[in-house]
Amino acid sequence: MLIEQLNAEGGQWELIGFFDDKIKSDTLVNGYPVLGGTEKLNAWDDPLALVLGLGLPKTRQTVIANITNPRIHYPTLIHPSVIMGSSAYLRIGEGCIICAGTIITTNIDIGDQVVLNLACTVGHETTIGNFSTFMPTCNISGEVEIGEATFWGTGAKVINRTRIGDNVIVGAGAVVTKDLPGNVTAVGVPAKIIKARV
Repeated sequence: MLIEQLNAEGGQWELIGFFDDKIKSDTLVNGYPVLGGTEKLNAWDDPLALVLGLGLPKTRQTVIANITNPRIHYPTLIHPSVIMGSSAYLRIGEGCIICAGTIITTNIDIGDQVVLNLACTVGHETTIGNFSTFMPTCNISGEVEIGEATFWGTGAKVINRTRIGDNVIVGAGAVVTKDLPGNVTAVGVPAKIIKARV
């Protein structure tokens, strides 16, 4: 678990439990209790750091929109093994999760609530929009612009100088070799659009 790995490297996080609207309160998940759902979260009296362990971008957007408690903030968690370029040339938004083995080079702009799963790579001069999710071993070449709420399946790749619109799904193992408009699903090598999305 990422929190435990961060704490083993000198982090100071206390994991008190989970919030989930679909699991009964006090149920144990990996040894930690479910504390309630969104209603309980919005009524929480103390300051609370909340990390959203949700892969689907639209689900994360919906959950964030339903959280109204001003005491809640969204920390960014970065595994100790992540390799990053100089912080002077790197911006990472709030609420991001960056997992073990990921490499982030230089002149990168990563939006809020982005998930970079295990062993992803992000090339130079790349922009990633809010709420985007990358499954393990995705490779993003340099000078790529990725819109908001995109979802990249395991092992997907995108070549350099490519533009990807908002709300795009790229299938596992796909290789994106040309620009993709928003609201589409693309699969294959090279990636081809198979359907429009809403």
